Amino acid sequence: MAVKKAVICGYYGRGNAGDEALLAVLLQMLPSDWQAVVLTANPEKTQKLHGPRIQVVDRYHLGQLYQSLGQGDYFLWGGGSLMQDSTSWRSPVYYGGLMLLAQRMGLKTLAWAQGIGPLHSPFSQWLAQQCLASCTRISVRDSQSAELLASWGIPCLLAPDPVWCLTSQPAKGLWDLPAPRIAVALRSHPLLTPAKLRLLSTALVHLQQATSAHILLIPFQPRQDLAIAQVLQQALPHSSTIWVEENPHLLKGVFRGVEMAITMRLHSLIMALGAGCRCFALSYDPKVRSVMQDLQVAGWDVSSMPEDPSQITQAWLEVYANGEPLSELQIQSLSDQAGLHAQLFAS
Repeated sequence: MAVKKAVICGYYGRGNAGDEALLAVLLQMLPSDWQAVVLTANPEKTQKLHGPRIQVVDRYHLGQLYQSLGQGDYFLWGGGSLMQDSTSWRSPVYYGGLMLLAQRMGLKTLAWAQGIGPLHSPFSQWLAQQCLASCTRISVRDSQSAELLASWGIPCLLAPDPVWCLTSQPAKGLWDLPAPRIAVALRSHPLLTPAKLRLLSTALVHLQQATSAHILLIPFQPRQDLAIAQVLQQALPHSSTIWVEENPHLLKGVFRGVEMAITMRLHSLIMALGAGCRCFALSYDPKVRSVMQDLQVAGWDVSSMPEDPSQITQAWLEVYANGEPLSELQIQSLSDQAGLHAQLFAS
């Protein structure tokens, strides 16, 4: 059987656990006769994390990148919100440029498990439309992206985020920490101002005093989130741990050992919910808000949080004491639905 080469690009090698989780699930779904060639910002780390099955290419080495495309059969956008210009105009230019180049070189192109947007500039909108209109197949992970593509007359498959399919592994050393445990995963973002971070720190101190919980501070992307975890730890009077883990399977396993998770990032929320954990979400983005609404997860938009820390603490205590995690049936159903993204690789 001839091996087919699939060149995969995404936000890999940047230490973002959510994007590494997307790659892990994508590699699970790829047909056995496809060779994955992964474009990454850190080839050594990506190789170590995802194993010998993959080939790695430095995403900034233009010669290697062009050679990989020349030898490839398929080109994939490998999950996440790649075509968006909220964080930078560079994202749509880089990912869109690669997609158009692959299409010009004759590769079959697949947009896998995408979240399209936000796209603020007319150029970003035009570029996304051009790329997607010429894709062989497309799957998206949220209804807003599906509606946008429908307005452009572009068909797609809609299914939940693939990280619902991520398997978990036991997190070594977790059970040595005092119980009960509460996980907190905040991220760096303009909406999380210093004033709001102080507000959350105060509320977290009160939560720990009320529950005697060991606080597990989880920076999902340490380069951006570790400083926030350190600020929170300095404020906490009792026991806490900053838990840094790069392996997404082990990271999901952490949420199996906590009573509750307070989280901002989309994939920390999905991992926690998928691990059967009670959750409180702080949304900074429509993709987080969508999960909150669809699954009735307690929480607020970061922009509209209460200004009284005792009110925040009370809301957290309500979830801690009376919150209901997703049932096993709900979790299995979401995992089964997310598995539909594998249909992009059929035939």
